[in-house]
Amino acid sequence: MTERNILARRFEAERPRLHAIATRLLGSAADADDAVQEAWLRLERSDTAAIENLAAWLTTVISRISLDMLRAPRRTREHCWQAETWRDEPIAIEADPADLIARSDRISAALLTLLELLSPAERIAFVLHDVFGQSFTEVAAVLDRSPEAARQLASRARRRLRGAEAPARPGRARGRRIIDAWLTAAQDGDLTELLALLDDGAVLHADYGNSTQTITGARAIAAQAVVSGRLAEHSTPILIDGRPGVAAIMNGRVVSIMAFDIDGDRITGLSVLADRERLPDLNAVLEV
Repeated sequence: MTERNILARRFEAERPRLHAIATRLLGSAADADDAVQEAWLRLERSDTAAIENLAAWLTTVISRISLDMLRAPRRTREHCWQAETWRDEPIAIEADPADLIARSDRISAALLTLLELLSPAERIAFVLHDVFGQSFTEVAAVLDRSPEAARQLASRARRRLRGAEAPARPGRARGRRIIDAWLTAAQDGDLTELLALLDDGAVLHADYGNSTQTITGARAIAAQAVVSGRLAEHSTPILIDGRPGVAAIMNGRVVSIMAFDIDGDRITGLSVLADRERLPDLNAVLEV
């Protein structure tokens, strides 16, 4: 067996742990995949004979890659399409954030929203120390700061998370009622019911990847919903960045998702994502 094959086997043994770290730091399985792949490329280019502790080396590398990705400007420009299956009960944000992160390989949309309140350095310090039990000396090596500075970052992150409030969202029961009514009306082609659900000034934004579309006004949006009635027949309620939404599933594949902005009992906005390049990861999330 060649040295490269041996190295690849050792890396594969570490892959699940590295992916878990990156997922919790980045809040995205797709971004975590990219980070792990970059970690492997860096390992291939390194002098492995000089690496005394491969696990520790890889932890530092995956953390630094994640830090660079968190600092990338694109993360602040993209709309959040964090999707999850519908749960009747909201997540208890008042619980210890570190415990919430540690329970799942995929960070919930509600908790991810709170983590976005942290700077990249605070996020790295908090997740590595509070969730993965890394020492502040190890965290400091990732951040290129002193252990005391890393300790202060984690402490500040902890205070900010515990003192933060989740963004206001419509109640789950009310949101589900409106979603179910929307799907039924769209399937039946019931223009009157669709208009009753929509605010007069509602706006729909759609992203198809290579093009976008904006539809303004309740009547125009309702007419489009009637035309898209077949998609409604194959749609299931989901949560998108904590908002009520639906996923259209055709031939075992998610083809589009739509998030709803709701004020009172009226839909004020709809955001549609039908970009094939950004949808595949939802298949695993929704267990399609």
